[in-house]
Amino acid sequence: MHQFPVLNGELVIGGVPLSRLAARVGQTPFYAYDRRLLATRVAELRSLLPDGVRLHYAMKANPMPALVCHMARLVDGIDVASAGELKVALDAGANPEEISFAGPGKGRGELRQAVAAGILINIESPREIDELAAISADAGLAARVAVRVNPDFELKSSGMKMGGGARQFGVDAEQVPELLAGIGRAGLAFEGFHLFAGSQNLRAEAIVEAQIKSYELALRLSSFAPASVRFLNLGGGFGIPYFPGERPLELAPVAAGLATIAERAAHELPAARLVIELGRYLVGEAGVYVSRIIDRKVSRGQVFLVADGGLHHHLSASGNFGQVIRKNYPVAIGNRLGAPTSITASVVGPLCTPLDLLADRMPLADAQPGDLVVIFQSGAYGLSASPQAFLGHPTCLEVLV
Repeated sequence: MHQFPVLNGELVIGGVPLSRLAARVGQTPFYAYDRRLLATRVAELRSLLPDGVRLHYAMKANPMPALVCHMARLVDGIDVASAGELKVALDAGANPEEISFAGPGKGRGELRQAVAAGILINIESPREIDELAAISADAGLAARVAVRVNPDFELKSSGMKMGGGARQFGVDAEQVPELLAGIGRAGLAFEGFHLFAGSQNLRAEAIVEAQIKSYELALRLSSFAPASVRFLNLGGGFGIPYFPGERPLELAPVAAGLATIAERAAHELPAARLVIELGRYLVGEAGVYVSRIIDRKVSRGQVFLVADGGLHHHLSASGNFGQVIRKNYPVAIGNRLGAPTSITASVVGPLCTPLDLLADRMPLADAQPGDLVVIFQSGAYGLSASPQAFLGHPTCLEVLV
């Protein structure tokens, strides 16, 4: 993990040494996100993206309000997955015209809020057409809609497959023509399509293939649309490396593929604005989780470092958020980075369950109570994806530095 500098053996986050940052926060555990790294990642991506491809932040990756405010100034739009996220995005100053709302179970109240806010709603079932037609009539305002399509292909090698086969997400591609006719009859303001085939992919060729297939599917479906396509969200899927042997995603081939799509769209879908929707890739590497060692135990020759934070704050690092075979996230003793990794230890949390395992028999510096354990790659799907109330331990703080 080289994205954070080290000074006098301490990790530096946002220009602040770790021990000083812990004192400033006032407690452990906490998450810290680095503003500079967030801005750098967006700038690097924009330098490669072709003109005309817009960048949206999928805030389900990290909905911390201060971080969303920061991201809203860097990206072109925000993608939300609930009315709660919509409120955060609006409070952050995001342009309602560039906010889209996806999710397989949108309630009537959420849909009403979305129509009133003037955001784009990704329709995922015929029921939503009926709900939106009634809401639009009551409001005197036609709902802005796109169709989330469940494609007939998958994003190969993705951590989570969000399309292809039987899915709760979107509308099966073969059912979309009938759905589009229903949107026209209901008088909704059709704008385009949303396709999201998968997530956490480190293979550029798989992402390029999925994006080209997504574009071609949208192009075929456009002939059934009640209006010109003005919006085409090609999804995301860009992954970050977590485990030994994984290599960062090569962006150049992905950018080249998007340039080809943009060139085609200029002639085939001239009114459409192309969007890619990224969450983890934008924020994941900019965050760390920090907890303090409160005990050191040896059980039958194995060293256990007992920390004040655990799976209730960082479910992903414990291996209980989608991992089939548990692997260690990058973990270090953040205030002893200059010291040799002289022990093999497991880092566990304070919870009364063997699932509360943050690092399993890893080479670490010779840590003692009071030292600070850092889990890298923690900027996405961290606190908001964890069971914070489990066993009644204190809550965790988040800071943007």
